[in-house]
Amino acid sequence: MIRFVNLSKGFDVNGQRKLVIDNLNLTLATGKSLALLGRNGAGKSTLMQIIAGNMRADTGRVVTDGTISWPIGLAGAVHPNLSGAQNARFIARVYGVDTEELVDFVQDFAQLGAHFFMEVRTYSAGMRARLNFGLSMGIKFDTYLIDEVTGAGDAAFRSRSVTLFHDRMATSDAIMVNHNLAELKEYCDAALLLEHGKLTYFEDLDQAIEAHKRNMG
Repeated sequence: MIRFVNLSKGFDVNGQRKLVIDNLNLTLATGKSLALLGRNGAGKSTLMQIIAGNMRADTGRVVTDGTISWPIGLAGAVHPNLSGAQNARFIARVYGVDTEELVDFVQDFAQLGAHFFMEVRTYSAGMRARLNFGLSMGIKFDTYLIDEVTGAGDAAFRSRSVTLFHDRMATSDAIMVNHNLAELKEYCDAALLLEHGKLTYFEDLDQAIEAHKRNMG
């Protein structure tokens, strides 16, 4: 369960305050993989950061009774001056999981070869995404936050990612941002639509996608 209580967040744009989340009150029940839809600049990544605890809201709070991942796909989720292996060890300590188990899992899943022991700042964007996805999926969270990451890698890696993701979703939930609507249909069974600071829940994913398309004009 994730509950938003009087949640608001805005930014100063050209001397004016723009609300991207406007007094949000909503409860997300367990048992769903949710697509988070909205136009560019609507505040989707901001909302994900607030849910993860990486960004403070202006007012209100997020209440949950489970564990939540960091936003998978976020460039800043790993330290660029540490190697992939060192990042895995650090994250294992932060989240209280077995260090060597996580290192072994990520090394096998991300398939970075010798780069796994090199500094992350030397990685390509795709390699960072693979590392980040492996790190997060190596830890059993109640809710995974996924921001534009599942397309990383070649066809074989994407296939392994889909299989692993569905395995995790058997016991966990997800909130996913992805501009590929067909891919959202593959992963998600309901949706949230963020428009002008308001968040609307749709039990029917196709209805949400149609509403999103209308908003996009």
